[in-house]
Amino acid sequence: MSQRLALWLGCALLYGIFVGWYTDFGGPLSEAEIQDFVAKTDDRDLGGSATRETLLEFLRNDTGRQFLMINAVDLAKNPPTIAGAPPNADAQTLIDLYMEYMIPELLSNASHPVVVGKSVANSLDLLGIEGAEEWSDGAIMRYRSRRTLMDIISNPEFYDRHDFKLAGLEKTIAFPIEPRIHLGDLRLMLGLLLLAATALIDARLARRQP
Repeated sequence: MSQRLALWLGCALLYGIFVGWYTDFGGPLSEAEIQDFVAKTDDRDLGGSATRETLLEFLRNDTGRQFLMINAVDLAKNPPTIAGAPPNADAQTLIDLYMEYMIPELLSNASHPVVVGKSVANSLDLLGIEGAEEWSDGAIMRYRSRRTLMDIISNPEFYDRHDFKLAGLEKTIAFPIEPRIHLGDLRLMLGLLLLAATALIDARLARRQP
């Protein structure tokens, strides 16, 4: 096998491994999977009955594809004292305690932050909702699939840490979207990077050949 052929095959193999890990090929959730999730979380508080009903509807309408969670967050100015947190912990400390669990879980399940940032102004466009003028932070999180989300939030440790999040927030809105256009998709970005790098190396190999 020539060096050039090995180069392209190696690149294709590396990309295939990444795509296989980054993509959920299991298809939409089955009712059995959803019922298993219900059994694991039946005694857990997901934020109220409306939240649980909405979440179950979201799972039952699964397409099997990745989704992005859009988050608007307003950190609590005077968070309550909560067991397990340092005395007089501020809101950011409480959120950091929650994210100590979430970040490793996200990354190990091919999910990750896409955009995270601080608010630089109050809402510039607001219609049909009260009390949403002020936000402290915003974030977009990528999930490999609804199955991945289900795996993360059915872990008992999630509920132990979720209390930190609730205590650290004044208010929040989070809703999922399935992107029609997502130029930041790592499969696209890595594919272009590997293609460019492999083509450059291949060109150098070609010039060395007699």
